[in-house]
Amino acid sequence: MQHPTIIRTLFSHLRCSKYGDFYAKDKVQTYSNADKPLWACYELEEYPIMDLIDSSYEGMWRYRKLLPVEWDENIVSLGEGGTPMISLEDKLFLKDEASNPTGSFKARGLAMAISKAKELGITKCVIPTAGNAGGAMSAYCTKAGMEAYVYMPKETPKTFAKECKFFGAKVKLIDGNIGDCAAQIKADGLEDCFDVSTLKEPYRLEGKKTMGYEIAEQLNWEIPEVIVYPTGGGTGLIGIWKAFEEMMQLGWVAGEMPRMVAVQSEACYPIVEAFEAGASQARKFQNPAISLANGLRVPSAFGDELILNILYQGNGKAVKVPEADIESSIHQFAQKYGILLSPEGAAVYKAYQKLLADHWITKDMRVVLLNTGTIYKYMENFV
Repeated sequence: MQHPTIIRTLFSHLRCSKYGDFYAKDKVQTYSNADKPLWACYELEEYPIMDLIDSSYEGMWRYRKLLPVEWDENIVSLGEGGTPMISLEDKLFLKDEASNPTGSFKARGLAMAISKAKELGITKCVIPTAGNAGGAMSAYCTKAGMEAYVYMPKETPKTFAKECKFFGAKVKLIDGNIGDCAAQIKADGLEDCFDVSTLKEPYRLEGKKTMGYEIAEQLNWEIPEVIVYPTGGGTGLIGIWKAFEEMMQLGWVAGEMPRMVAVQSEACYPIVEAFEAGASQARKFQNPAISLANGLRVPSAFGDELILNILYQGNGKAVKVPEADIESSIHQFAQKYGILLSPEGAAVYKAYQKLLADHWITKDMRVVLLNTGTIYKYMENFV
């Protein structure tokens, strides 16, 4: 088939991720009528790689023809994406997201969500956050000229709230976890604010999926056998999987899909609990303990069915790590590789070691570990 020489984006429509019913892309959308996440769909055929990757854009926007923002003037960018893939050992790699704006992978998702919100005429946004997403939303809202409202647990390290305030966001600290923050947003009745909660709008996922495109490109379009990912709300895990599915359709990669590993802390592990029970949905985790990896303290993930389906479909795994092992893993990794991991990244490394000891992973497999952010925002938690 002959393709047009100028392709702005292949984005075509939205659909319910569970039931497949159609939703228009030119209207403000949240989630489906069945209370399930919406999935951005593209007109995917076999396009040559260089027809769709545009090196005139930087970072994640080089894949903009496979992203949902229609017009360049609506792109709100601070230089997100293009993070390094570090070779740790033969066939073991670290995808390090710490160099993103505001210090985490959340910049990818919020850059996309705020860009699309701008395109749809939205002027005020609100988010419940464990920390990093709030900082990212605040930064991109400022760049876009939007108002930002952030609800954050009081136990979150103070740096996270401070950065939101520096960006001009209105911050409200809540007793409890991220679920309690979401409940307070509803109770406060912020009807004129667009809620960019994890998977409760369709576009954060599209920003996160660019990690999958980068992983494939940085591995010369070869699929890693295993990707180990810290899982709170799970948008990144779902997004990476979505990217590989799209690349399969485009003919850019071939072979087996990667086996995905969802990593949680023993302080809060609803996905692990559901996976071990073979359940299709995760029950809300009751009374989650305080975690050094506060990004993993998500008692109820809105995308739980998607996460679990990916783990089952791809012969993946869900692993919980002892809270006490997270700090020791930070020390161990730093002294072995010269890199400081975030607590969430340290949980990933501990899970990798456990799966290696259990022979679920072997040294001859190509494995990618995800470090989702910088440790420096957490420093007040270390003695």
